[in-house]
Amino acid sequence: MVECKHLIMEQTFLCILEHLPLAETLANYYGNGGYGSAGYGSPGGYNALTMLGLGLMLLAGLVGGIVQNRMMAAMKQFSATPAPYNGADVARAMLRDNGISGVQVTHTPGQLTDHYNPANRTVNLSDMVHSTYSVAAMAVAAHECGHAVQHAKAYPWLSLRSELVPIVSIGSKLGQIVLVVGLILLAMGSSTTVAWIGLAMFATTTLFALVTLPVEFDASRRALQWLEQSGVADRAMHGQAQTALRWAAMTYVAAALSSIAMLVYYLFIILSHTQNRNN
Repeated sequence: MVECKHLIMEQTFLCILEHLPLAETLANYYGNGGYGSAGYGSPGGYNALTMLGLGLMLLAGLVGGIVQNRMMAAMKQFSATPAPYNGADVARAMLRDNGISGVQVTHTPGQLTDHYNPANRTVNLSDMVHSTYSVAAMAVAAHECGHAVQHAKAYPWLSLRSELVPIVSIGSKLGQIVLVVGLILLAMGSSTTVAWIGLAMFATTTLFALVTLPVEFDASRRALQWLEQSGVADRAMHGQAQTALRWAAMTYVAAALSSIAMLVYYLFIILSHTQNRNN
């Protein structure tokens, strides 16, 4: 629910599934002795780590799928729960109450495309939020304004995440290419240097996912606090908004877990090769 979510493996388990074909290929290659006569792919060493890494990825994908379904179910339920204000009204009111000026509330097409853009200082609300009078619309709009409040108050975690964006943009794309090339060279008996460089670049996405967690949880905290103090939401609506935002935040937790799982998997490949080469 922020402008940077397209940089994190967003929608967690989908990203896991995208990487599984490569992961399975590497597992089969290395596990079947893909290093040739050197025997680096012996089942007793490398294969065990490979299977453990694959298991972690599958588990993270399962958790991501469950969380994603629960989040979508909560949003669907509370999108059908009427509220006295629409998302745009709530956003403007929250910005005003926090003394924030110069931030525009705009409409962006799509579903769950809501985000705050610090570059042009806009709160962008999706179709189901901008003009919809529902608890979900109120919660999401308030959450995005929570990011605007963070920006205005120079919240350190948001500042750090913004600084990481250009690094992650490169690392998430080029890093995977370098990592695959490094693993191919590693399988041919070459040095692990390229693989380590690729892993380090890939790790920037994991760092970004972890830094995102306090940003998202804090934005929800600010949103719920304002909804309660402003009187915009009664007790029932506040509880519903809390449930919706909790599941939305959990998708970022699942994204971080999936990123860690993939990082660990590729780390196991490199470490196993290094260990077997030294034996």
